[in-house]
Amino acid sequence: MVVKAQLESKGLRPLSVNLGEIEVEGNLSKAQLLQLDTSLKSIGFELIDDKKSQTIEKIKNAIVTLVHHSDLEIKTNLSAFITSQIHQDYNYLSNLFSDVEGTTIEKYFISQRIEKVKELIVYNELTLSEIADQLGYSSVAYLSNQFKKVTGFTPSHFKSLKEHKRKNIEEL
Repeated sequence: MVVKAQLESKGLRPLSVNLGEIEVEGNLSKAQLLQLDTSLKSIGFELIDDKKSQTIEKIKNAIVTLVHHSDLEIKTNLSAFITSQIHQDYNYLSNLFSDVEGTTIEKYFISQRIEKVKELIVYNELTLSEIADQLGYSSVAYLSNQFKKVTGFTPSHFKSLKEHKRKNIEEL
């Protein structure tokens, strides 16, 4: 809504505004793009206009949607899921992501899942077994091992901490 309001305040007519992607009516001039970029930066957003960066953002958005905002089974094959969302060869996407981000798609996916585990632990509504099942882990032991490897804590120790060490999605 905030991005849509920024677009409309600049006299632009948004056709669609989705996570990480906007479509406006007509072509924008360089001056309009610069003005929009400045406006978006003032509210904590960024205009991405080169193809590689757009592809990276699409990959990240697909993973964030899968882990945090979807009822889809996370047990799905990650490479098949990414390919179905981006419609490009997975090897190309994987190499591009690694080159630009300095980490693999798989590690990014793991970090997102661990953040979701942290969130669910903090809410204290599900058992660790239910969390493991919901996030597609084959066992509680596997989830616990991966959680400790990423955070340095066991899930039960993390739960006992008063200050939960969660990161914002944007920081990952």
